[in-house]
Amino acid sequence: MTVHAGFYLGMTSTVRSAARLAGAAMIALAATVFAAAPSTLAQQAAVAGPPDLNSPQEVARDISVPWGLAFLPDGSALVAQRGTGAISRVAPGTAPVQVYRVPGVVARGEGGLLGLAVSPKYVENGYVYAYFTAGSDNRIVRFRLDGQPEVIFQGIAKATIHNGGRIAFGPDGMLYVGTGDAGQSSRAQDPASPNGKILRLDPDGKPAPGNPTPNSPVYTLGHRNVQGLAWDATGRLYATEFGQDTYDEINLIQPKRNYGWPVVEGKGDTQGGRYTNPLVTWATSEASPSGLAITANTLYVAALRGERLWTIPQRADGTLGRPEAQLRDRYGRLRTAQVAPDGALWLTTSNTDGRGDVRPGDDHIIRFPAR
Repeated sequence: MTVHAGFYLGMTSTVRSAARLAGAAMIALAATVFAAAPSTLAQQAAVAGPPDLNSPQEVARDISVPWGLAFLPDGSALVAQRGTGAISRVAPGTAPVQVYRVPGVVARGEGGLLGLAVSPKYVENGYVYAYFTAGSDNRIVRFRLDGQPEVIFQGIAKATIHNGGRIAFGPDGMLYVGTGDAGQSSRAQDPASPNGKILRLDPDGKPAPGNPTPNSPVYTLGHRNVQGLAWDATGRLYATEFGQDTYDEINLIQPKRNYGWPVVEGKGDTQGGRYTNPLVTWATSEASPSGLAITANTLYVAALRGERLWTIPQRADGTLGRPEAQLRDRYGRLRTAQVAPDGALWLTTSNTDGRGDVRPGDDHIIRFPAR
């Protein structure tokens, strides 16, 4: 079995209805507040005003290394804890409640339980997706909150660094996956490796129809370590990427493009158009960009080493304006940024990951309401 076809179907369990998870009232709310397709979230975010960064609301505290964050139909969020494999349900005004634990998580270095995504058809099928580091590789599973995980894609090389990990459903209903080179930069240019890529899968983990190469999950290549994926209201996909020593990046992602790593770091196409240059670059000391969210024609980038939130205006043609630093040194390392169904911006800190200065109550989840 090749790496690209590296998935298998495991055992499924009896569906626990969404009513048992959140109550029948929430199901009714889900039908009106949260449509099935992820594109609806982008459309809602476009209608909502920008988040008020001067009005922070603490949603949760004392969360151990939060990484993935994905919203349920009722507007609450599932939050992954990298080191333990635990997933908690988090909502404003209530204490976090653990609702699942992913078995087989091996948390070393930057590995562990990483990205989360909720099925576009969650109300119908109850599926949650997770990207995590196992004993032999990085892999993707799906599960219902009362059932066993089913591996749908495996064989992504793991290491103590550059495991990627962000997953998200696109407006087309396909699952997009940001991977890292796992410390071997040559993998990023190898079309037979899933590492150093953005992958595009169908909901069962198979290469999605319409991919650049039939029967391959590879959507784009030449990436060092992708940790942020987000779409604007028109369906354009952007990604954040860690550089090595000089430049971090934001890229506009288009199928079949090669983003240059390890031949190029930052801008500098030396091969006559073979590589696609980033739209934005920073010095690595200012960013280490992880989570990415888009709302109100603005990109919001959570910076780890930079310990700030970058806001970047978006032009009508998809190009980007000048980045501005917000929340500098206020919360420490920022890992994940997500726009909620109501247009609010949620951020998670990452000060308990062994690289930050732990502050009282770390780690936090913070909400900034839409204006």
